[in-house]
Order: sequence, then C-alpha cells, then structure tokens
Amino acid sequence: MKQENKYGREKLLDIYRVMKQIRLFEETAFRFFQENKLRGSVHLCIGQEAVSGAVIGLLDDGDYITSTHRGHGHGIAKSRDLKSAFSELMGKETGFCHGRGGSMHICDLAKGNLGANAIVGGGLPIAVGGALAQKMRKQKHVTVSFFGDGASNQGTFHEALNLASVWKLPVIFVCENNGFGISVPVKQSTSVKDIGLRAAGYDMPGHVVDGNDVMAILDVFSKCKERALAGEGPSLIEAKTYRWKGHWTGDPEVYRTREEVEAWMEKCPLKRFRAYLLENKIAGETELGEIDRKAQADVDEAAQFALSSPEPDPAHVMDGMYVEGAYPL
Repeated sequence: MKQENKYGREKLLDIYRVMKQIRLFEETAFRFFQENKLRGSVHLCIGQEAVSGAVIGLLDDGDYITSTHRGHGHGIAKSRDLKSAFSELMGKETGFCHGRGGSMHICDLAKGNLGANAIVGGGLPIAVGGALAQKMRKQKHVTVSFFGDGASNQGTFHEALNLASVWKLPVIFVCENNGFGISVPVKQSTSVKDIGLRAAGYDMPGHVVDGNDVMAILDVFSKCKERALAGEGPSLIEAKTYRWKGHWTGDPEVYRTREEVEAWMEKCPLKRFRAYLLENKIAGETELGEIDRKAQADVDEAAQFALSSPEPDPAHVMDGMYVEGAYPL
C-alpha cells in the first residue's frame, strides 16, 4: 500500500545506502574473523540495520550518540567512514582510535559519537551528560543513547532515565531489543512485556515500535526529537528487532532454534525497506541496484585499506593516556 513520504526522496535513499553498507560491513567482518584476519571476536548487528539507519538518519554532526558493544552500525551511520571503522576493528593505526579501541570502543567525537561501550548499560549515563552539556550551552541538538534489552535491567538505565526526566534533558533513549541478553531470552530476564512501558516510571513518553520497519522508526523518532528540541524532556523508544548471528562470532547459539532465526530473516529490514521504496516509486530497481553495487565497492575498498594499513608504532603506546601537559605518574 502506497504511503506518504514526508522525509524526502534523498533522505530515504541515503538511509537505504547506509543500511546496505552496514550489512555488507558486518558480513565482511565475519568473514575476516573466520579467515583469521581479525584479532579477537566481534559482536555483529546483522538484522538490526533499520534502527541505526533510521534514527541516525535524522541526526547531524552536532547531535550526540552513545553506543554499545554491538555498535558498528551506529558508528558507520554517524561517521560515514568505513575505512576508519574497518581499521579500528583490525587494530590499525588508521582506525578511529588508532587501533587502541577495537570493535567495542569505536569513538568519533568530531562526528558526535561519544563512544561505544563494552560495559552493558555503560553509555546511558554518558548520554545524560552529553544532553546536559547541550542544554547548558543552549544548543539545538539532541543526544541518543542506544542500548540493548539486557541494559534495561541495569541500575544505570534507571538512574539515567530518572535524572534525564528531572532535568528535562534533550536525550532520547533507544532500546534495541533483539530478544536476547547474550543467551538469555528477554521473557526470562525482564519483568515487563514491553520495555517501552518502563518510561511511565520516569514521567516520559514510552514508545514500542517494529525495529525492522524504517518508516515506523522514523515517525516515532522524529516526534521524540521534536519534543526534546522543544525543551519538553526525554523519551524512551523500544525497537523490537532480532540479531541474525550469535552474541559473538564464536557463539554456538544453543539457546535458539534455526527455525526461529530463519523466521526472523524473512523479516529482513533491508528487503522490507527496499520493497517500500519500490512500491512507493521512490526509486526503481536500476537505481537501487546501483546503490547496492556502490555500497559493495565502498566496503571492499575500506577492507583493503584496513588490511594494508600500518600497525600502531610501539614507540607511541602511551599516546592518549594523559592530558597534554600533565605530569605522568
């Protein structure tokens, strides 16, 4: 069924482009892990691309985000720098953090990414701090805190939402509920059916949205952003989605069935958004095919760039450890 598009053709095509880049990036990272070209493991967001693409598609460089251990999609959507992202995963000098952060600590302050965080729920209070800074500076920007369903049971979640509401901060809390906290299903760990309902305890709007539906996410997030910019305070969004891969690249996945995974793969956010673009005549097969080919070329180029980039120089191992001019201990 044809729907009204109030976001503009170029915006929607850009979101599709970013989602495609994220999918191809993650698939390549998984292959590199299997080929022993990537040190350690990574946490992939394949299947969750609609959340990063839609939410960050409505942000600019002045808006902040905080991310998670499953944060490649957030980082790519915010920074638009595939080369630095791949290089950071591979511990190369050309990475966002010169190879010192790796997969779970991607950060790009120049683009408003305040950092991914390996600690579950660790980004929530950081986002509150970012939003407080924006309010004190009277900036017309917002902060978005991405977190998972497991983080909603951490103390930082409750503390962050409470303080953000008390101070009416321009922060939007986005829960990417992919169904599992490592290997524990949400229904076995969380007291409410919908995490979005928890917003009521902090006197803020709570929304539950299909996390694989780009247009639904855009509609909900745009309202939350308008509210925040109007000085009305924070909102909580729960986006129900699913990760196709395991918690990490070596996960045996004994806690779920292949049939369950395949059922969710049928709800692929990329295929769904592509169908929307075609049905509503926003783009044709030829144009979308060209976007797909360009995304593949960009990812391949970034991967080769990272593979050929230099390792960090051991002589500079202490760089960034201390504030410039401070006396080292």
